[in-house]
Amino acid sequence: MTPEKWTVEQITTTTMEAFADTIVPGEKRSPDDLAVAGVASGGGAVASGALELLSDPASGFATALEALAGLLNDHAGRFALEHGRELDDAVPAFVALPYADRAALMLRLTAPDNGERDGWVALAMLSNMAFDTAAHLHTADAFAREHPGLSIIGYARPDTDGLWRFRDHSYGGTPAATHPDTSPSGSPA
Repeated sequence: MTPEKWTVEQITTTTMEAFADTIVPGEKRSPDDLAVAGVASGGGAVASGALELLSDPASGFATALEALAGLLNDHAGRFALEHGRELDDAVPAFVALPYADRAALMLRLTAPDNGERDGWVALAMLSNMAFDTAAHLHTADAFAREHPGLSIIGYARPDTDGLWRFRDHSYGGTPAATHPDTSPSGSPA
């Protein structure tokens, strides 16, 4: 069910964006956005840069995204057949699934008894990391870009000089004194 007029790169990008949007949904970027289902308001994983993070060589998945998109579309095609869903064959199969079916398929792929589980869970974790930590960006750069995930979760902004300082400790008290046997580098003796 490969769309005839799409390049491999377009299929990969749209499929992996649909995957990331299934993990952390967001709003459509435009009315004709195929990848983002638009089931949530605000920016989700896609707007937060999930594809940028997944494509980064440090993710460990950059060279496998094309194959993973193909595998995900194969799973989606089988899922559609099993559930009597008729898909638009002009778009990749996973992208053609309605959001509820995308989510149901993800539950199947990440189930403990699925032999492919570890790979799908790792991809899901990276999609989530793009949203809640902007792992692919320096935090100051993420704020400069108005990163939606950091804004939505209320991540503290830096001071005007770009440094983070927390005047109040999160536990509401003075920290414990340093142990006398702690080395100058902070290691226990």
